[in-house]
Amino acid sequence: MEPRLDHRVNDAVATVVIGNTAKRNAMTAAMWRALPPLLGELAADPAVRALVLTGEGPTFCAGADISTLQGSPAEAQALAVAAEEALAAFPKPTLAAVRGHCVGGGAQLAAACDLRFAEQGAQFGVTPAKLGIVYPAASTRRLVSLVGPATTKYLLFSGELIDSERALRTGLVDEVLPEGELDKRVAEFTRTLVTRSQLTQAAAKEFANGRTDRDDHWARQAGASGDTAEGVAAFLERRQARFTWSVPRG
Repeated sequence: MEPRLDHRVNDAVATVVIGNTAKRNAMTAAMWRALPPLLGELAADPAVRALVLTGEGPTFCAGADISTLQGSPAEAQALAVAAEEALAAFPKPTLAAVRGHCVGGGAQLAAACDLRFAEQGAQFGVTPAKLGIVYPAASTRRLVSLVGPATTKYLLFSGELIDSERALRTGLVDEVLPEGELDKRVAEFTRTLVTRSQLTQAAAKEFANGRTDRDDHWARQAGASGDTAEGVAAFLERRQARFTWSVPRG
């Protein structure tokens, strides 16, 4: 089949699937270009409350399909960075479900997600040193925020792969699941996510990503939304809260 990005929406969760199995789901130039508008479409959909990024078959993403990247290395890198930034800016919770190889551009995409769950045996690597490429500053800072300066330097200096257990220890992934359990755990966790307050999630995501100057904005949003009153009432009445605030379109 042709390399592609598939997507589906079920029970308020959008799943984007990287599909290029002949090349271990390497991202072609067309796939890099297609990701930002697809994310924009899903972000604007009020039916979507969370997003999962995964790969088709036994591999997450082996990086960029270099054979499809025409022009200078800087132009090719710009495509990857634009996709990464669009994913990082997605206004609802995002989760990378990783099995097999998560390398190069694949690791770049996984790092741009809010959370990463991996199947035991997954392997991670950031490999620009093998190609003589300068890893982008924003991507490097994002990696530092996840795993710290020392592990970032280890990954970038060596280009070596690390296993899922080391990825868990260093903070690169949040959970490691036994073989065959990843999809079940991701479905279970996202079912929880979509029942929670989007207001809380959106504000927390913004603050955690470094924008800390909008306390007044979020206080106004909370006051006008009714989510706090609903959450307290649901707690006292021992029922599931029915939150109504949603991420504004656009």
